[in-house]
Amino acid sequence: MNIDLTGKKALVCGSSQGIGKACAIELASLGAEVTLFSRNEESLQAVKAELPCKEGQSHSVLVADFSQPAQVKTVIESHVNPSNGFDILINNTGGPAPGPAHTSDVSNFINAFELHLVSNHHLVQALLPHMKATGYGRIINVISTSVKQPIPGLGVSNTIRGAVASWAKTLANELGPFGITVNNVLPGATATARLDAIIEGKAKKQNISLAQATENEKAQIPMRRFADPAEFAAAAAFLASPAAGYITGINLPVDGGRTTCL
Repeated sequence: MNIDLTGKKALVCGSSQGIGKACAIELASLGAEVTLFSRNEESLQAVKAELPCKEGQSHSVLVADFSQPAQVKTVIESHVNPSNGFDILINNTGGPAPGPAHTSDVSNFINAFELHLVSNHHLVQALLPHMKATGYGRIINVISTSVKQPIPGLGVSNTIRGAVASWAKTLANELGPFGITVNNVLPGATATARLDAIIEGKAKKQNISLAQATENEKAQIPMRRFADPAEFAAAAAFLASPAAGYITGINLPVDGGRTTCL
């Protein structure tokens, strides 16, 4: 099975920590030259120092605030050119704040739409010329299992993640003839700072201990544990590889079986 990414260039968003960082490390370990993209340059430089370079890759960083789509567009367009493009794009951005949909201000939906879909779209449009020219492209969106089954208490996230999933499926149909695949990978409960914050919020709301809230979450997962970010990254890296060239337009849960629907 060919999962060798030597000679491929990958742009990994939200790569200063958590799932994004894990994806960057996995892609680099398979030989890809990785560009880290987030808003915190200091954190990105620290991650860059950790990236494997077994194929002599020269990794790099780009800095922009994804809540400002115009800034993302400017940064990426100033970086790519006909001789410098990316073969792999990992779209990944921290989720909106929790809360019910019906009490959320309209501005929260607009901001989340710009943070996720609009910024993602700017990146895709900037990277497509190179992918089309080479006949190889892998667009992988880190979304949420909420696109299959809405998660209580995440009203804005459920709404916007669903929009991104539909956008991605549409792109998959349009870009397939160019050898470009578009897939969504859906993390379940993964051991990240965001999960810690969600569990802490539930513990306070339910007036229970953090330990009890954690156990309650694990009890809903058939595997009775949270995912390590590296486990998620392995799935994303496979979809980025030549071996996954005939897989496109899918939503792949990496959730330990928690999602109850097919």
